[in-house]
Amino acid sequence: MEGYINKKMIGRVLGVLLFIEMGLFLVCAAVSLCYRESDFIYFLYAAGINIVSGGLLLLYGRGAKNCMNRRDGYCVVSLSWVFFTAFGMLPFYMSGSIDTITNAFFETMSGFTTTGASILDNIESLSHGMLFWRSLTQWIGGLGIVLFTIAVLPVFTTGGVQLFSAESTGVTHDKTHPKVNVMAKWLWVVYLFLTVAETILLMLGGMNLFDAVCHSFTTTATGGYSTKQASIAYWNSPYIEYVVAIFMILSGINFSLYLVCIKGKVNRLFKDEEVHWFLGSVGIITGLITVALVVQDHYGWELAFRKSLFQVASVHASCGYVTDDFNLWPHFTWLLLLIAMISGGCTGSTSGGVKNMRLLIFARAVKNEYKRLLHPNAVLPVRVNERAVPPSVVTSVVIFITFYLAIAFVAWTVLLFLGVGFTESISTVISSMGGVGPALGTCGPEYSWNALPDAAKWVLSFLMLIGRLELFSVLLLFYPGFWKRH
Repeated sequence: MEGYINKKMIGRVLGVLLFIEMGLFLVCAAVSLCYRESDFIYFLYAAGINIVSGGLLLLYGRGAKNCMNRRDGYCVVSLSWVFFTAFGMLPFYMSGSIDTITNAFFETMSGFTTTGASILDNIESLSHGMLFWRSLTQWIGGLGIVLFTIAVLPVFTTGGVQLFSAESTGVTHDKTHPKVNVMAKWLWVVYLFLTVAETILLMLGGMNLFDAVCHSFTTTATGGYSTKQASIAYWNSPYIEYVVAIFMILSGINFSLYLVCIKGKVNRLFKDEEVHWFLGSVGIITGLITVALVVQDHYGWELAFRKSLFQVASVHASCGYVTDDFNLWPHFTWLLLLIAMISGGCTGSTSGGVKNMRLLIFARAVKNEYKRLLHPNAVLPVRVNERAVPPSVVTSVVIFITFYLAIAFVAWTVLLFLGVGFTESISTVISSMGGVGPALGTCGPEYSWNALPDAAKWVLSFLMLIGRLELFSVLLLFYPGFWKRH
């Protein structure tokens, strides 16, 4: 096995990643100290455990061959998210902020995968340090744990392409720079700019610095963790709702297009067909729900538009914030919201779901089948942004969507077997795989997911992981052929 799986290199990389997480713990300890809270000690304990564990992995990785193939990349990416979650839950569990290992793991996995589903019933009871750590998990997980490390550490120059490809799986890879580490740095520059810009705007709307930073972290990451149990509704501010809604939509757009804009090619952003599809879907669903709220629930027009725009932007970009209990909306709006959850945002964004590029390619492929019935001998390539999509990509899109729905169906069946309600099971499965957060029924906006059976929480945690890494990066490790030499 040593010949085709570089175990020592994998151990070395994981060791470095644990040291990165140790540094994040120290930042959170500093936040606790700033607010004179005793919880800082638990971050120091967790940092110590990371130092020991990371040191042992680095010791194991001494003398590793300085190379990394695709199999190594998939191993590192899948294991890094599991390791970050397993060690990242320690402050929650050791401090007693979260009482069980299952709940602590679930909350942390939901954070790093930017799902935003929570088991907490009294978020305000957490210390500032714990709330900051909760938000920081989403911000780091937004663009990706490995991508963050590629950006800040030169050690990942070798094998960076393999790691980037494994973590940023998708329909296409928009490489805006030949060097992956340089591109990663620029992506993080854009990410940081959006975070700072939103922080300033939220403070202008009345949020204090701590809340503004935490909410900017979780908005740009499309994660949805809030420092308040009532989420954004706590502030009861139309201004804050519009600001957050706009930044959720901005974060659902391909970040590579922002890099292209920096280079002066702004028209690429406005001409991109996936962006048109995404914004069109947000607009249509928002319009339909707005009319339904006015006609059936007697909302005022501005209120109906604001509440529907916010909730649609939240679930479409897989963010998870709420300002209204959509459990009380007309039932047909639930279907629209589920469609938005499945669709997700754009390829190359921080959002989850199937991604709009895949839906666009799928729709064009279906349209071509109708044309082929009328013109059997015609050559009908699928085109997106005036470029022909290779048939292999079209095939992979169809397979991905089919596999995505198949896994959702199987997981839905498992949750039903575990005693979860019909509505709750299907909506939590879709929410977890899409990284959305709120679901329907007793797992809706007004409730936590704490009442779910422990077994269901582990199943949903796994769905969050495979959904964040787009199925194949994780499930490939369970394929017997992955571990065979040929």
